[in-house]
Formats: sequence, structure tokens, C-alpha cells
Amino acid sequence: MPSPRSADRPAAPPPGGGPVDALISQTRRLKGEVDAVRRDAQRDDCRPRQRWQRALYDLALRQLDALDTHFAQLREEPRSAAPPALRADPAAPGPGSLLSRVGSAEWDLLTDEANWSAELYAILGRDPAVPPLTLDELPALAHPEDRPRLTALVTDCLVDAQRIDGEFRVLRPDGTVRTVHMMGEPVLGPDGGTVSMWAVLRDVSALRRSQAAVSETRDSLRRHRRHEHSAPPDRVEIGPAVLPAWRGPLRLPRQGAGTLDLAARCLPASTGPLIGGDWYDVLELPGGELLLSVGELTGRGLAVTTDVSMALGALRGTALAGTGPGQMLSWLNRLLDGGARPALGSAVCCRWRPARRTLVWAGAGHPAPLLFRDGTGRRLSAPRGVLLGTTSGAEYEESEVALAPGDVLLFHTDGLVPARWRSSGSGEAEHRGAPQAADPLLGLAPRLAAARSARDGLRTVEEEFGETEREDDACVLIARVES
Repeated sequence: MPSPRSADRPAAPPPGGGPVDALISQTRRLKGEVDAVRRDAQRDDCRPRQRWQRALYDLALRQLDALDTHFAQLREEPRSAAPPALRADPAAPGPGSLLSRVGSAEWDLLTDEANWSAELYAILGRDPAVPPLTLDELPALAHPEDRPRLTALVTDCLVDAQRIDGEFRVLRPDGTVRTVHMMGEPVLGPDGGTVSMWAVLRDVSALRRSQAAVSETRDSLRRHRRHEHSAPPDRVEIGPAVLPAWRGPLRLPRQGAGTLDLAARCLPASTGPLIGGDWYDVLELPGGELLLSVGELTGRGLAVTTDVSMALGALRGTALAGTGPGQMLSWLNRLLDGGARPALGSAVCCRWRPARRTLVWAGAGHPAPLLFRDGTGRRLSAPRGVLLGTTSGAEYEESEVALAPGDVLLFHTDGLVPARWRSSGSGEAEHRGAPQAADPLLGLAPRLAAARSARDGLRTVEEEFGETEREDDACVLIARVES
């Protein structure tokens, strides 16, 4: 390691074993106490504050591990890279030990020789049988983005006798990336010139991951607290119950042909503190078929959220039983009409059959899906079906449409397009496809048909309607047929 003389002071001998052993004992005792507190924490508690605290415990343990490593190095002699026949020494630190994460190196500028410890070879993922890299070759170890930084550190040390203290990423031969902290000094000869350079390199990858986890969980906690203070209580409590678990993009079915690329978003109303009864849902069914539904129930707040949850459960349950969209809406209508608190609503319910690339669907007084193909768009002709909850015993017709790779389907609720933008035609006629030319969504046909993914299509809709002043919540679901 360092020669007897460094850049600004003579090299001191390492501390005696007694004080170092005491420091190691204190560090390890503290590690045990921190670990005990961490184990007592409820690991199944997923609240933001608890996630942040667990991340801090993990970071503290990583830092204590590093401190333990430094103290252990003080009483260990640097180990040179051993020949293959000697590398099986049972006293050598294992790959997961603390000492295996710290390596050392020295470069002699007079003889152009380099000496690396076995630990440094392990950190860098290099074969100990291969000679160490020279200082000129050293920057080749670094990630391309970090090579200028490493070159500057070495140059400043050799030319200006500055200490090295910096981090860079190492690209190992197996393709993995490690973060390494390097500390070193030049060693000066009798004439004041640099004769060699030594360095200690520590693998801090795990430590940096722990620090990143602390930062991420802290930011999450801050966002959660801002949301709690700024959002109305009803929206904070019931929002997650309305939104599906997935936020997209999503590709279903997971196996076989006829895959749909899916993306969806709920857009809140610009007025009114309570969330509405809009929903979208996608479910992969046995055999690879998909259930797609979009709809809305009248009302706002906790009561309508309960009704939406019930409606989604009913649709999913009947779909899993193999029921067609028309019968599913008929049973949902009966459920809403016969409940203790009758509800009104509209919906589109579909079954996607990937093997034949066909969509079987039914509607209950809801805007029909839009189909975009070859740069043009049209609203599908809706089969007959009345609003949900208006009459008991209602029946709902089904319609089937064949789709091709590249086709884009857009499902939405009424609130997506502001009322002042809609056609003056009345609801039922408008939902059944007339008048087509006045539909603002059809103006997006060239961009939606050219979209490379459902996410791109959703972004197009959000750019056009996402910032609009809307009186009601809205949901939009994009499905793009893959080849």
C-alpha cells in the first residue's frame, strides 16, 4: 500500500490492535442494537412513514458495515492477488464478507509496475491471473459516462499532488455495474516528484442503493403528507377504491396471439370535492379472453363508490362464469334496480376473443366505442340497450366487430368531452353514432391511428382533453390490437 512518505506527511504505522479491537467491538454492538430495532419494526406495514423508517434502518446498517470494514482493515495486512493455487486459503475473506468489498492498489511510476489486492480483483470482476491495469489503462474500467471523472481524479493526483476522493461506476466484464469509492494519494520521492500512487477502492453499490431507497421513501412520504393536507377527505379515502390496481400500460392476454396493448386514465372534474362514479376495468379470463368495461353511475362520494365496487364485482364474477356481455348487463341492471338504494348508470361491456380478433360487446345507454383504422375513425353502431337501473327485466343486444392489427379502440365516459363541445343531438342518437362529423374525438383519428402504442394514444387524448375544464370526472381506456 502507501510508501513510507506521502504527499504531505510521513506515513504513520497502523494503530495497535487494542484500540482497534475496542472500536470494532463497539461498532458491532451498535450494529446488533440497530438490527434488533429494525427486526421489531412491522415489516408488513406499508404506510409511507413506516417504509421511510425501514429504509433509514437499512441505510444505518450499511454505514455501520462500512465502518466495521474500515476498522477491520486497520488490523489486516493488505493481501496481494494470490496465484490460482493459493486462492483457496480458508482464511481469505469470502465474496459476501465485509473485507471483500474493500481493495487496494499501488502504481510505481518509476518501474511502471502495478500491484492490486485480491479483493480489488474481486470488486472489479477481473481474473487475478491477468496483470493489473496501468494508470493509463485504468479509466477503461469506468462506465463510459464516468471515464472523464476518473481521468480527472488520477491526473490531479499525479500532476498537482491532490488527494483522490471520488466515486465512479465500474462496468464489469460480466456486464454488471458497481459503484466504487476511491481514495488515494501520491507518494513523493526525495526530490519532491511523484514516484508512485496508492489507492483504496470500496464497493459502495449496496450503500448507494440504500441511500436511494431512503430518498425515494422520504419523497413518497412528503407527497403523501401534501396530498393529505390538500385533498378533500372523501377523495383521499375513496379514490384508490375507484381506480383499478393497474395503471398501464398493460399487454393481455399474456400468451398467444391477439394481444391487446392497453392504457387507461381517470381524469378528475375541475369542480366538486367528491369523486364520481366513473370506472374502467380490464380482466384476463380463463382461456385467454378479456373482459373490458367502462361505465359510470350517478352520484358522488362514498355512496356511489360502494355502488361502483359492487358493479365491478358483479361484472367480473359473471364474466368468469362465461356469461356474454348482453346477459352481464341484464343482470347488472337487475342488481342496481332491485337494491336497497336504487342507482342509475350507463356502461359498455365487452369480451375480447383473441384467437379470432373479434370484440363482442353490449351497451347500456353509454357512448359507443370509437374505432380508429388507417388514419380514419368512426363510432361503432351501438346495439340496443337502455340505461342501467331504469327498468327491471331489460334485455341488452350484442354486437360483434372484427379487428385487425394496428386498430385502436377508444372507450370513454361522458365527462371526457365537455358538454359545450358535443353535438346538439340528443343522447341516445348521439351514442348510436349520429352525427359522426360533430364528434370531437374523431378529429384525433390521424394521430390515434398512427400511435405506436396504447400509451401514445392515451397521451394524445390527454393532450387534447386532459387539461380541459370539466364538470364531471371522466375515464378513458385505449386498446390497440397487436400483430
